[in-house]
Amino acid sequence: MNTPRTHSSKAAAAGLPGARDPFGAHLRHWRTHRRLSQLDLAQEAEVSTRHLSYVETGRAAPSREMVLRLAERLDVPLRERNALLVAAGFAPMYRQRSLDDPAMASARRAIDLVLKGHEPFPALAVDRHWNLVAHNALVPLLMEGCSAELLKPPINVLRLSLHPDGVAPRIANLAQWRTHLLERLQQQIASTGDTVLQALHDELEGYPPPAVSHDAPLLDTALSAVAVPFQVVMPSGVLSFISTITIFGTPVDVTLQELAVESFFPADEQTAAALTALAAAQQQARG
Repeated sequence: MNTPRTHSSKAAAAGLPGARDPFGAHLRHWRTHRRLSQLDLAQEAEVSTRHLSYVETGRAAPSREMVLRLAERLDVPLRERNALLVAAGFAPMYRQRSLDDPAMASARRAIDLVLKGHEPFPALAVDRHWNLVAHNALVPLLMEGCSAELLKPPINVLRLSLHPDGVAPRIANLAQWRTHLLERLQQQIASTGDTVLQALHDELEGYPPPAVSHDAPLLDTALSAVAVPFQVVMPSGVLSFISTITIFGTPVDVTLQELAVESFFPADEQTAAALTALAAAQQQARG
């Protein structure tokens, strides 16, 4: 039986700084991750290269202001900014609470309003690891026929999309959509350095692409030029979507920064009509 590794052991295996590593190790990781020299970062943060070198090697202790300034210049996610502050001997600055926390009630209401307001088209909210947080009434229709195992919480929407027992066999443009999702995930990994996302990427990349032979309708050239379509086979035919992702612009909470809402829009009139009919049938079934 394999023993699960802790987060710190994962970090160590990946060469990332852990919770007990000094501030300089965290700073060096993010500087090299962003491919900046000490001179580049010093100029960005308006500090001397010598002082930055001293901070990175532990010969000088940074002020709280400097920690935050360096984190800003390095575009460090809020979760990791807290780690930088703690490593430098300061208290975390950014709160981290579950969406079920009473203090997050207003944020949760806002998310639910966005999702509900997008009906009769699908929309969902995911956390930083692409686990499903919330969805509107249309999303379960896209999940029909998926393995019960994949639908056990937490539902990872990327795994559900590309797994052979998930939505993948019904995706008409699977090769194109798979490439798009893996590229999007790789960009997120490059930005965050998240080892959990890297493990997810490796898992998804290892799935054998199912043999599909659906005839996907051609999309409007203008739409295809700006977005990768998601084309899924439903009983009513092939539905074609383009999607947008919305994030909170100026979050002060770790959970909100890591939350994303993906909204799917019909890419053709047939899809719009089919979704309107499905939503009406749902409403009628609910009485």
